[in-house]
Amino acid sequence: MAPEAKDVRRRFGDRGEDRAAAFFIVRGFRIVARNWSTRMGEIDLICEKDGVTHFVEVKTRRSTTYGYPEEAITPTKLLHLRRAIECYVQMSNVRNYQLDALAITILPGEPPEFYYVDNISEE
Repeated sequence: MAPEAKDVRRRFGDRGEDRAAAFFIVRGFRIVARNWSTRMGEIDLICEKDGVTHFVEVKTRRSTTYGYPEEAITPTKLLHLRRAIECYVQMSNVRNYQLDALAITILPGEPPEFYYVDNISEE
C-alpha cells in the first residue's frame, strides 16, 4: 500500500476515534486514554463510568462492501486486545473492567451510524 493511502486510512481512523470519544463523553463516560499501546497490542479508547473501566475497540468503515465494521474484530484481534488489557490492568490495578466495541459506519451523504457492543463476552 502506498504511503499516501496509509495516511488517508489513518486519518479516517483517527476521525472515527474522535467520533467514538464524543459518543462516550455525551453518554457520561470520562476518557482515560486514547491509543494506549504495549507490545501486546493497542487499545483504541479507555473510558470510565460508574467505577467501571471500559476498554473500547473502535472500528470505522465508509461502506459495508466488505461487511460491517464490527465483523472486523476477529478472534486474533480479541486475543491481542485481551493481552493489552491484561498489561494495563496489572499496571494500573483496575479491578472492575470490561471490553466493549464501537462500530461506526459513515456512508456518503448520511449521518454516521453507531453500533455499541457493551461488554464483549469471553468466548
